Amino acid sequence: MNENRARGSATQRMRDEAILADLVRFTALSFATATPVPFGAALVETRTGKMLFRGRNAVMREKDPSAHAETRAVRKACQKLGRPSLAGYTLYSTCEPCPMCMANALWAGVDRVVFGATIADANEHCRQIHITAREVAERSDMRCEVEGEVLREECRALFVDPRMMQAFRSWGTRKK
Repeated sequence: MNENRARGSATQRMRDEAILADLVRFTALSFATATPVPFGAALVETRTGKMLFRGRNAVMREKDPSAHAETRAVRKACQKLGRPSLAGYTLYSTCEPCPMCMANALWAGVDRVVFGATIADANEHCRQIHITAREVAERSDMRCEVEGEVLREECRALFVDPRMMQAFRSWGTRKK
């Protein structure tokens, strides 16, 4: 039984890495636009790994402080499914969800949240609320696994791309 669990964990880790690597590539495509962002999110069926929706942060483009990649992905995925529940789905994010995004994932009922870079990594470049996704989940009565720092260096690389560094300067949200 332990061997099967270990094999299942290794298979899950490989799937998580493949989905996050694809999400990093998708997010990096924004660097060729007028509004580059390092934040991307995807919702994937937990059991099969089938992609439901992926999107990027649109705070600057939409002039909406709630237009984080994760909240946009949850919103669009729920619309696509025609229901407010994402039970049976995993949320992937290039960066650890902020408290707003993690709470949104909990309210949507996702099974798991898998992230790459940490809130501390993001804070090197822009303002953050310093409450981890795990802490938000632990303080909730809603169940959700939080798996972090998967492909962290690949996700951190999104923040230091020269085009992104220039965008951070224009945002005026760099840490003082």
